Amino acid sequence: MIKKGITRQIVLHYFFVVFLALLLVEFVFMLAVQRYYYESIYNTISTHISNSKDFFEPIARENTTEDGNNLSRLLVNLALSNTELEILDLNGRVLASSTAFESDRAVLQTSDIMQALNGDMGRWIGRQPGTGESVMAVSHKFDLGGENTYVIRYLTSLEDVNSKLLNMGLLAAAVGVGVLAIVLIISIGMANSIVRPINNITAVSAQMARGRLDVRVKGNYKHELGELASTLNFMAHEIVRSNQIKDDFISSISHELRTPLTSIKGWSETLDSGGYDPEETRIGMGIISKETERLIGLVEEMLDFSKLQQNQMKLVKGTVNIREIVQETMLNVWAKAEQKQVHLKLETDETRAYNVHGDGNRLKQVFLNIVDNAIKFSHENSWIFLSVKEENGQIIAAVQDTGIGISEEHLIKVRDRFFQVNHQNGGTGLGLAITQELVELHEGTITMQSELGSGTTVTVTLPTVSEEMGTEESVTGSGDADVTDERTASDTKSDIEKS
Repeated sequence: MIKKGITRQIVLHYFFVVFLALLLVEFVFMLAVQRYYYESIYNTISTHISNSKDFFEPIARENTTEDGNNLSRLLVNLALSNTELEILDLNGRVLASSTAFESDRAVLQTSDIMQALNGDMGRWIGRQPGTGESVMAVSHKFDLGGENTYVIRYLTSLEDVNSKLLNMGLLAAAVGVGVLAIVLIISIGMANSIVRPINNITAVSAQMARGRLDVRVKGNYKHELGELASTLNFMAHEIVRSNQIKDDFISSISHELRTPLTSIKGWSETLDSGGYDPEETRIGMGIISKETERLIGLVEEMLDFSKLQQNQMKLVKGTVNIREIVQETMLNVWAKAEQKQVHLKLETDETRAYNVHGDGNRLKQVFLNIVDNAIKFSHENSWIFLSVKEENGQIIAAVQDTGIGISEEHLIKVRDRFFQVNHQNGGTGLGLAITQELVELHEGTITMQSELGSGTTVTVTLPTVSEEMGTEESVTGSGDADVTDERTASDTKSDIEKS
């Protein structure tokens, strides 16, 4: 007995389909054989009747005799082996019969007699009254002249033919059972070949669900099963990688949060103990304020990332001059660059406006993150070159440093969430991921080129604002309020997908 499951379903489906096919074939075959036998009997009798009619009718009309002589002569001359010959009057009453069961009073009303009276070759298949025997009757009208018109009816038994058909049907059924047995064996083998890999994959996936992410689906499976196994293995690999990234993130963010909190706690306790002059108190309060700002920055960065992941980041868009954004960014990081003796240089056409349609604050966040990273990973007394230009309807802003650079291995992962090339440098590993999301929300792209030890170039490409839009907003901008629109991340991604 096959237990419930896919194997049983496959076997039952195969078995049912083949069973129906065999049943249909055998039914059609037996019907054709029966028809062949019955038609052969009918053709034999009807041919005999036609030949006899053509021969006897002309002769009988020329030699009309008494009715009794006609009937006797007909019984003798029209006899056909293995059949009973009956001669009926036009009312269906049996006048004479070739068998000993002649009945002068019997009146027959079968369909073959009606057809014969209409001049056709009548045929009737049924059971003989009294005996219940299966018979075939073939009848035709004979006109022998005068009032000597009769219905000649041949009656033959079909029992032998039906017996042969029954034996043939039993043989066909036996063959069908044999075929079904073979199909059953083959279908079980085929079902097992399909189900065995599925059971293996199911067992491995169950282990993965229980936390065994080190197991993998083994075996060279083909087609859909192969794709399923590969997808499952890839999923396990990605889960392991994501967990590792998450663990690194938790470790990193814990360190990032603990450092300012330690400073804040230390200076708070120190100042609370009293006895310090105003200058020392000012320094302590400055450190507390700076570390507080650092904590706020970390929390804001995580909040921004959370909004982007949930497609809840809202943009307040208007016409933004990218050159001005970059210049403001340089002013914001100037002190940090001076502290590290890193020089910033902007190359652009001061007479042109490089306008895009976007959120000024978010775009400034993009460039602050890029330039801040460039300063962080640049050597002392090095240069960072910034440029803004327009090409083919696109505003291209690039930040090129001559710092430590990024290896090719890390360059493809550097924009992944929580990824950090070196955890000693601090940070959440979300800066570039957030930057890329913000640029994509503005329908732009960000590319990175880097060589380890030589520096990195980050290029942001944004679509320039159309003249019509720029004109409309510049006119409105001189009024009471800027023309702005609020778009969520999901709206912008939807637009990108449509394009």
